[in-house]
Amino acid sequence: MNKNFYYAIATLIGTIVGVGIFGVPYVVAKGGFFLGLLFLFVLGGVALLLHLLCGEIILRTPGKHRYVGYAEIYLGRWGKRLITFTSVFIFYGALLAYIIVGGKFLQTIFGGTDFIWSLIFFIICSLAIFFGLQVVTKMEVLMTLFLIAVVILIFIKGWPMIKLDNLSTWDWQYFFLPYGVIFWAVTGGAAIPEMKEIFNPSTGLGTKYHLFKKAIIWGTLLPIFLYFLFILTVVGVTGQQTSPEAIQGLVEALENHTIIFGAIFGLLAVATSFLVVGLSLKKTFWYDYKINKYLAWVLTCSVPLIAYLCHLRDFIMVIGFLGATLGGLQMVLLILIYQKAKKTGQRQPEYSLKLPALVSYGLILLLAIGVVYQIIYYL
Repeated sequence: MNKNFYYAIATLIGTIVGVGIFGVPYVVAKGGFFLGLLFLFVLGGVALLLHLLCGEIILRTPGKHRYVGYAEIYLGRWGKRLITFTSVFIFYGALLAYIIVGGKFLQTIFGGTDFIWSLIFFIICSLAIFFGLQVVTKMEVLMTLFLIAVVILIFIKGWPMIKLDNLSTWDWQYFFLPYGVIFWAVTGGAAIPEMKEIFNPSTGLGTKYHLFKKAIIWGTLLPIFLYFLFILTVVGVTGQQTSPEAIQGLVEALENHTIIFGAIFGLLAVATSFLVVGLSLKKTFWYDYKINKYLAWVLTCSVPLIAYLCHLRDFIMVIGFLGATLGGLQMVLLILIYQKAKKTGQRQPEYSLKLPALVSYGLILLLAIGVVYQIIYYL
């Protein structure tokens, strides 16, 4: 194993472990601990399969591309337009979720109202995007490692306070609630093209494409284990009092310095993610659609702010709806791309999945049901 193997794993973990981790305990507490674990492991398996499909698409296709590029190559202009639409609004939804949770973390640290803190968080981060502070985005993986350390610390501190009664609840009324949030939390396919470039000889790190599959597997499974520890601790300690962003609900149960420590690093992780997503969306408008860079900044930052000011402040609703609908639709397109790449890809991949057509169509059906149910649920 060489260093690019571990860096590739860290890149995928850093993409998966984001704002979604803070919403998972709440939906699990509502539906029931064991129901939540069922969703976590089933959807974790689905995410692993989708990540491996994405990896094979990349290995079958020469050149550097992202989802939009692969959609255009294998599905044509309609595929490109549809995946562009889903990507842009997933970015907007992520930025909105960061604004909501950023305010919650600042409230935990300093007190006051989360509304004011959310606006302060937005102003600082949007200015950083305006000036293009890309150096900060390079801290994302580091912040993720700190966030993992915080989750482990909370687990160690919270373990003696876990109550078995909090893990035995079950509420059919919230049976489907965990689906969208957990699906959002366990998927990180946007990192797979980045992983391929890490293995590419042009990076100077040497080529080890035969390790690509193993890196995807480890990079997907480790966050699932981390989520399990976080769910067990938060739900076990706070039960039905679990807060939507997990941390505030722990205030009365754990030592104050542990909570403040967790809120600080959660805030840093959310802030760096805001910059990564915001800069990426700004450059999409600027580079791909040839929009003036100042207008591109306005388009990037104004939409999530307007949504927040229009009272779209339910963190769980935002990530749950986007995870199940636009995220699900994007994964359906990924499967269709895979099926086409399997037939017309121009490069022999280092690994090839033997996925029966029945499994592919079963996945499409599962994702489509999730899309339809989530739309009906929030109408």
